[in-house]
Formats: sequence, structure tokens, C-alpha cells
Amino acid sequence: MRDNTKVIKIGNKLIGGGNPVMIQSMTNTRTDDVRATVEQIKRLEEAGCDIVRCTVPNEACAKAIKEIKKEIRIPLVADIHFDYKMAIAAMENGADKIRINPGNIGAKENVKAVVDVAKSMNIPIRVGVNSGSLEKNLIEKYGGVSAEGIVESALDKVKLIEDMDYDNLVISIKSSDVLMCVKAHELIDKAVNYPLHVGITESGTVWSGNIKSSVGLGIILYQGIGDTIRVSLTGDPVEEIKTAKLLLRTLGLRKGGIEVVSCPTCGRTKINLIDLATKVETMAAKYDNLNIKLAVMGCAVNGPGEAREADLGIAGGDGEGLLIKKGEIVKKVPESMLLQVLEEELKNWK
Repeated sequence: MRDNTKVIKIGNKLIGGGNPVMIQSMTNTRTDDVRATVEQIKRLEEAGCDIVRCTVPNEACAKAIKEIKKEIRIPLVADIHFDYKMAIAAMENGADKIRINPGNIGAKENVKAVVDVAKSMNIPIRVGVNSGSLEKNLIEKYGGVSAEGIVESALDKVKLIEDMDYDNLVISIKSSDVLMCVKAHELIDKAVNYPLHVGITESGTVWSGNIKSSVGLGIILYQGIGDTIRVSLTGDPVEEIKTAKLLLRTLGLRKGGIEVVSCPTCGRTKINLIDLATKVETMAAKYDNLNIKLAVMGCAVNGPGEAREADLGIAGGDGEGLLIKKGEIVKKVPESMLLQVLEEELKNWK
């Protein structure tokens, strides 16, 4: 359970040991395009990203880490595959953590070379294993890709590094199979006390990926498992942060930010509630400093009652709507003014 995990320091952030669950994302720019990468990371920072990861496939990308670090506020993780020298170069250029799969960076001496540098600089290593990279012997042992095989693979790699006298580790085990991923996390949680980075890998587009990630991460986090999370989506990585924040708030793992509730609409609705609710949600995302509930309701049947249960709300009528604050109807305004009136209330909320 996350309260019992080892505390790991990543840049200026602490994970594990009961610290808040951190939100991660990964840039999809070329890392050696420093300007584009910094611009994307700043957008991620603004959205609420706590830790960011960049791929480092070559020397130019490793050198870019140093320049990127000068312009961002959150810790940067270097993602390494195949070339152990890139892990060393990334650390030498200021990476706050490295992500490796010891199984794909070559011989044991290559892993040791990486561990020796990490140890000398006290840089944490995230040991990552994906179901797609599971070793053939484990596939044969368990009769296919399985949660047990993923966990065994991860534990083997952790032991390899522990035997090199290093335990500044984070573990990541991922699968695109949601229930397999859940089971794997339940198993590894019982076997180690290292912080776990949790995610459903290759989960899909913003639509399907959000659903699969929310189901999988919701089950895992609800059991007290997981110290950092990433909602992996095929799209703008800022969308990952939006979903992760709402997921953590829904589970009671993060405070702050406006909770927007809205009715599903029906034949009684006489204002353009779908468009209005979408705009309200976008607007509300700017007010992370407020910890309130905002209701957007479509008609006079359930609207006023539901909105009264929120801190602030609107209930639609025929081309107009009621503004309701702390359970009391404040005023009636035309539909065209509802968004403006709501924002004024948020700007001046006490």
C-alpha cells in the first residue's frame, strides 16, 4: 500500500510513503527540438502535470535535456530504450530520473554501468516492464502473456539492480489489457515496497483511452496502490493531465479544483445545455484554487433542486436560466449571459 512504500526523491518532488499521488505525462515532440519540447512542457505544467518524461534515443536528445531543464519547473525523466549510453548521457545532462527496461539495454555490464552512474549521482531509476516486451521463457512458463509473468519479469530486473547495491527505484508494470494490469499491480504490491508508477499502456484515443484508463487506474488506486500515474492517450498530452486530475479528485486523492456536474438533458431542456456545459467545464478548469461544486442543469423540474446541492449552479428555462448560489436563487438571466454571470461569480468567489 502507498503509505508503506519507500520514499523516493525525483527532482523537487517526493513520491511514496504516503505522499500525494503525482501526475505524469510524456512529451510527444522531438526532444532535440528544445523550443517545441519546452513549450509543450509548459502547457503540461499549466494544466497540472507534476513530473514529465522525454524520450532520449540519441546523443542530441541527451544534450537537449540540459537546455530543457533550464526552462521548466517540474522534474524531468529520461526515457531510455536499447542504448545504455543514452541513460548515462541523460543523467550527466541533468535528468532527474531515468526510465529503463534492463532487459533491452544489453548485457549485465551495461546495466551495471548505468547503475554505477545513477548511484554516484543519487538519481532514481524507474524499472519499466510492459506486457509487449515480456521474455519468451516467461510466456512459455505461464502459457502466454500474464499478470504473473509481468510481475516475475519486473522482480527479476529489480533484483538485478538490488544485487548491484542500489535501491533508489520506482517500478512500472503496464499492459494494454486492463484487468491483467489490475491483477499485476495487486500481485506486485504484495511483493515489494518500492513506489509504483501506474498506467494502462497503449490505451487508445482520448475517447477509448480515457475509459480504459479510468477503469483500470480507478480499481488500482482505490485499493491504495500507486504513487504516480499516467493516463496514456493518443493525442495532446494535456488531455492526459485533465483526466488524471479528475480521476484523483473523484477518488478523494486530490483536493482543489471545481467539480462540474451537469444533467444528461431530456426533452424538457430548452436551452443549449450541451454546449453550455462544455464551455462551463473548460472555464472551470482555470480555477484550481477553488474547491467547490458547480451544477449545470437543463430544466426547471430537477434543476433548481440539484443546483441547490452545489455551491454554485444554473438551472435552465426557456432561453434563460436561474443563477443559484449556496442554495438560494440569486437572479434570472438570458441564456446568452449565463456563462458570463457564472465566471463573474467564480472570479469573486468567497
